[in-house]
Order: sequence, then structure tokens, then C-alpha cells
Amino acid sequence: MSTIRIPPVLRENVGGNRSVEVTGKTVSEALDDLFGRHPSLRDRVTEGGQLSRFINVYVNDRDVRYRDGLETAVGPEDTIILLPAMA
Repeated sequence: MSTIRIPPVLRENVGGNRSVEVTGKTVSEALDDLFGRHPSLRDRVTEGGQLSRFINVYVNDRDVRYRDGLETAVGPEDTIILLPAMA
């Protein structure tokens, strides 16, 4: 299972957890698993079914925008980080 690290501003949507273990072979599948278990998080992270432009996603400290986007592959030892953009 991969791990998704949850930033403090989103932890109320996941019962206060700092991280959540998820299944999936891509970032998209991992997020679908996360949203399936914590539906209220979907509205905080997505807009119109797409990842919000105000949320940055990293896999092992590498921005997925410079990889394969949400189709970036993840394995059981990988950490996905959701990072809200700061204004």
C-alpha cells in the first residue's frame, strides 16, 4: 500500500490523521481509494472532477506535473504528498 500524507488544513476530513494508507497503481487510483473512504475530502481537493489547481501532488518529493501527472505510477513503498498552494 502507498501512503498519502495529509496536510494540516485537510486532516479534519480524514479523522485527524497525518497519513492514510491507500491502494492503487497510479496517483489517480490512490486518490480514488482515499476519496472512497473519506468522501468529504473530494470536495476540498477537486473541482469539477479534476484535481484543484490549488493542490500540488508529489510522489516521493517529485512533482507529478513533471512526470505523468495523475497517471504517475506508485508502488507500495511510495509516499504521495498533497500540498495546498500558498498564496
